[in-house]
Amino acid sequence: MSRPANDFDLPGAIVERARLDAELLSRTAGGDRDAFSQLYDRFARPLYATSLRILNNAAEAEDIVQDVFLALWEKARSFEASRGSAFGWAVTLTRNRSIDRLRLRARRAELLTQTSAEDAGTQPSDAGPDSADLLVGKEHAGAVRAAVASLPPEQKRALELAFFDGLTQQEISAKLRQPLGTVKARIRRGMLRLRDILEGRHE
Repeated sequence: MSRPANDFDLPGAIVERARLDAELLSRTAGGDRDAFSQLYDRFARPLYATSLRILNNAAEAEDIVQDVFLALWEKARSFEASRGSAFGWAVTLTRNRSIDRLRLRARRAELLTQTSAEDAGTQPSDAGPDSADLLVGKEHAGAVRAAVASLPPEQKRALELAFFDGLTQQEISAKLRQPLGTVKARIRRGMLRLRDILEGRHE
């Protein structure tokens, strides 16, 4: 006797999620900002958790998520559903960029260690992973946060809550006591401004 489909049909739920993600990414490729906003709500938290597990640094994980969403917006047209799910692609981007950040940390730490003894103004104890992490974090996060800071106040606040505090658009709406449509519009306009500001930093 066949088992009727129900809400516990996990494989079916996974397939439906992948289908919807692919549809939203396809619409994003066509410039649909509402679809992009929905992708953010679906992907942001798991992508942040993935980067945080790798980097063990909240600020850097936030920056990685910012990078990934800009990449999704800019490169959505290159997605091919036949090669995997949209979410899987986003996770791969997150892992790769997080691992690249770890490698950059290591290179900076090695450079600081090698040069510290020759630097009359720096004590050897000042060089090491902690100071290297600080430099890397400042170099990357500084540009992103400076770009966010240049936005109009209402867009800046909405994006800070979205990307740096990890809130969904509905949560931002409740926190700011603003209509959901208003919050979505601010995030869309802010994302477009950020893309224009930061596009020179992406290949």
